[in-house]
Amino acid sequence: MIDGLRPYPEMKPSGLAWLGDVPAHWDVLRSKYAFREVDCRSMTGEETHLSMSQRLGLVPASLVEKSLVSESYIGAKLVEKDDLVLNRLKAHLGVFAYAKLPGLISPDYTVLRPKPRASVRFFEYVLKSSACRVELRIRAKGIVEGFWRLYTDDFYDIRLPMPPLDEQRLIVRFLDWHGAQTAKLIRAKKKISALLNEQKQAIIHRAVTRGLDPNVNLKQSGVPYLGGVPAGWRLTRLKHVCRINPSKMAIKSRAPEDLATFLPMERVSSDGKIDSSLQSPISELANGFTYFERNDVILAKITPCFENGKGAVLDRLPTEVGFGSTEFIVLRATSAIYPRFLYLLTFEAQFRRLGVESMTGSAGQQRISPDFVANYFVALPERDEQVRIVDSLQSAIREFDAAIDAAHTEVALIQEFRTRLISDVVTGKLDVRTFAASLPETTEAEPISDVAEGDDLEEAAEDTESEEAAA
Repeated sequence: MIDGLRPYPEMKPSGLAWLGDVPAHWDVLRSKYAFREVDCRSMTGEETHLSMSQRLGLVPASLVEKSLVSESYIGAKLVEKDDLVLNRLKAHLGVFAYAKLPGLISPDYTVLRPKPRASVRFFEYVLKSSACRVELRIRAKGIVEGFWRLYTDDFYDIRLPMPPLDEQRLIVRFLDWHGAQTAKLIRAKKKISALLNEQKQAIIHRAVTRGLDPNVNLKQSGVPYLGGVPAGWRLTRLKHVCRINPSKMAIKSRAPEDLATFLPMERVSSDGKIDSSLQSPISELANGFTYFERNDVILAKITPCFENGKGAVLDRLPTEVGFGSTEFIVLRATSAIYPRFLYLLTFEAQFRRLGVESMTGSAGQQRISPDFVANYFVALPERDEQVRIVDSLQSAIREFDAAIDAAHTEVALIQEFRTRLISDVVTGKLDVRTFAASLPETTEAEPISDVAEGDDLEEAAEDTESEEAAA
């Protein structure tokens, strides 16, 4: 607990399971007493187009990489500075944001204007808190979660904590201050993680391009990104030592009820680890997924997963075959290359950098092609030397991975504390008034998620608005 924070001296029941007891001087009122819906439409469509994401909040669409673009924004909803905007489809996930500047948004969003006794920033914290999300999920309506909507009348009926206005502002000041401190701490931890990863990459690069002998004789490869390579190594393209995206024909010889491992993108890490706990009969996975076998190498082809190093060597796959995301490229090693050495070649920073330069596709959906992988030049020693190189790297890689994992764990714990603190403060479990009064009136804190981990394809998709284009 932060020094100086204590429970409120007198509490009373709120009558709400998600809220619990609240300070005796707080009100608990329906949100219609804090906000009113407004629906003003653009006549010209020339106002600033705003987009909403969980990570950035409500910002100019130009800052959201995958923001949808409409031919015309005439008829889009107008927002004023300090309005609260909710995404009806994602309100149960806490996708609320206040407007930092006026502009226009999708007609499918709800614009809520605060009433005199409401601080929009305070209620943004309340509605995005983990405690309140439980109530938001109950209030949303729909058949399946992806199509749940929070309608205005249902929002109006939600009962929320209502401290005095001055206290709301003190709470915002404290949480903004704490957010800034947390962002600095997370950024420092991420810097350490990045430095460790750079050192790890340097060791891998040296080993897979020069071998273990620091005095080895070199020859010019003629490939700019390879430069000099050991004299006894041969230059080749990957397509000559592995098969790229091999056919599924082999599964025809397997019984449909045989189990196969399923690897969606989120089950593959950026440091070569996989979660292989999902298994299903081959008959349920054979269509619509990428096929692979034990000892294959997989790598993500889509941004940002490719840049972040998502991939693995599947030599410990619990089943002989498996299926996974269609955003994987599969490499099947021939006898000329050791699968773990092949994986290190695709994990190496140079391979990733050149892959990014080769990407094609629209913003947010860019991919490397199988041709890039197939035609990538590598220098290869004999297979037994490949095995020795991999074995010599394992200890160093494990040490770096342990240190990087520890830094990631610390970041997760910091974020967990922040999440719990917000809920405790906005629901009246901690009194921050005295502490906040001693703080300078600062500008809005940087969103913690700006410095959080978020390298999965699914997370990147979640970060982008799922708006119906403003017609």
